[in-house]
Amino acid sequence: MKRLIIATTNTGKVIEIRSALGDVPGWVLDSLPPGLPTIEETGDTFIASAIQKAEHYSRFVDDVTLADDSGLCVEALGGRPGVHSARYAENPPARIRRVLHEMESVPDRQRDAVFYCALALAERGKIIWTVEGNVAGVIAHSPSGTWGFGYDPIFLLPGLNRTMAELNTEEKNRLSARGKALSELRKFLTIS
Repeated sequence: MKRLIIATTNTGKVIEIRSALGDVPGWVLDSLPPGLPTIEETGDTFIASAIQKAEHYSRFVDDVTLADDSGLCVEALGGRPGVHSARYAENPPARIRRVLHEMESVPDRQRDAVFYCALALAERGKIIWTVEGNVAGVIAHSPSGTWGFGYDPIFLLPGLNRTMAELNTEEKNRLSARGKALSELRKFLTIS
């Protein structure tokens, strides 16, 4: 069995990754070992940040390392929070409040947003595979739903008239940017 190290401390991401990849034949998913040095994210794109994290953490383990970088890009905010999604405010509720405050006067027809996700696999400091996924939606006027994490409660999928936080893990893995990227990773791992 090969080990795939999930290079994140975000429990929501770990749940989604395990749900999408936990049964891939020949692979065992594992968390980062404790005590590894962290890395300051300096990438100016989601894929650059995912690559940076995958390369960094793969230098400390003997296994293939998976890194994710993802975030919310809101058209009316000039693409913010973008690659700074996790640092847009001190915690998830504050991030949501900030986006909603910045969007207060934005009419419904101009509330378009995109969730992006980039995944990178590395081994011994070298990238071996990357993928990007995205999903379009709109920013809701208020949070709704208790599933998911991050900006999920305010990211509305117009076709479903539900936020990402109103989807269970299985539904989210089928429809979300991370879910789309993980589906491609699943194919890659299956043939590797």
